[in-house]
Amino acid sequence: MKKPTASLLFSLALAGLVLSSSVLAGDAIAEGKKLAFDRKKGNCLACHQIAGGALPGNAGPPLMSMKARYPDKAKLRAQIWDATVRNPNTIMPPFGRHEILTEDELDKVVEFIYSL
Repeated sequence: MKKPTASLLFSLALAGLVLSSSVLAGDAIAEGKKLAFDRKKGNCLACHQIAGGALPGNAGPPLMSMKARYPDKAKLRAQIWDATVRNPNTIMPPFGRHEILTEDELDKVVEFIYSL
């Protein structure tokens, strides 16, 4: 039996890390979707049309093509954390500043919205 080379072992370890991070990202997206659709938490559907959402509002823009609209995910997070920074007249609640969502919940919502 041949002994595995260091490069083979490294490649297998790297593949495992990529796979596990993909699973974790998928979990965060699924949890973010639940939070975004939850009327007591994110409640994104109150104002936005989102694919797969029932009874969406139309006060805000449809949430689609988010990677194109926000190439920098940090700017999307900042918008959800406190939209009044960019637009003091917005009706969007400051989900982070007002502690509507925890930092962890906010990160998960961002992962979901960014995946749209």
